[in-house]
Amino acid sequence: MSKRHPIIAVTGSSGAGTTTTGRIFNQIFASERIHAAMVSGDSFHRYTRAQMAVLAEKGRYGQRNHFALDANHIDRLEGLLYDYGINGTGQFREYVHEEDLDLIREGYEPGTFTRWAPLPADTDLLFYEGLHGGVISEQYNIAHYVDLLIGVVPIINLEWMQKIYRDTNERGYSQEAVVKTIINRMDDYVTDIVPQFGHTHVNFQRVPMVDTSNPFNVREVPTDDESLIVIRFRDHRDIDFPYLLTMIPDSHMSRHDTLVIPGTKLPLAMDLIVRPMVLELMAHKQFA
Repeated sequence: MSKRHPIIAVTGSSGAGTTTTGRIFNQIFASERIHAAMVSGDSFHRYTRAQMAVLAEKGRYGQRNHFALDANHIDRLEGLLYDYGINGTGQFREYVHEEDLDLIREGYEPGTFTRWAPLPADTDLLFYEGLHGGVISEQYNIAHYVDLLIGVVPIINLEWMQKIYRDTNERGYSQEAVVKTIINRMDDYVTDIVPQFGHTHVNFQRVPMVDTSNPFNVREVPTDDESLIVIRFRDHRDIDFPYLLTMIPDSHMSRHDTLVIPGTKLPLAMDLIVRPMVLELMAHKQFA
């Protein structure tokens, strides 16, 4: 495959910080005048919200679990990345959230999808944010198409705490129901989500500095200033660690390939680390 168009993917589960990461990338794209095609992993889910509810009632947890590859159009995601890498084109759609007022005014209901359509023309790169940006399985190799793969993940107890807090306080579920969901999708999390973080170029992992030993006894989720961010680089020889240690207050190295920073410094660190990588991708594209 002769590849000409860069692809960046941020992979991580809901609540992991992928939305914050997407905001930081948007700021980088805007300041560098990069026109990015933005694609959400939610749009590749196989089922609408109503269909998922029906599957849940039937006890078909594997099919109603978005972590599972079978519950997603991974074939369409792979097709999009293949087409974009070669031609800068491809088919995508959008998942409709409650806050997507423009789509709702067009007649779409929250929890459904828009029609499949071509990506905007003449974009500089593709940015994917979702669950499966680095999947490698017997049938698919999504990571193969991605030029810059970033993992964003909290330690598992914190991930559970965030899900329980969000789903009980914002979505009206009982804690018992949320815990049951966590248990039912654990196999797919271990099989389909966790291995991706071994393929990433950079991982940003949030670690709380307060007691989370019983995540099912949720009172409040640890804040940024109660957390550290552990940043692991795959190609650490290309990273200027002295520069990052100087620029990021209270940072230190825990291993030869790992930087640790205060949780409040994530936007700064991500800008310092990711912006040069994005610009390098663009420079290679222009050279090609």
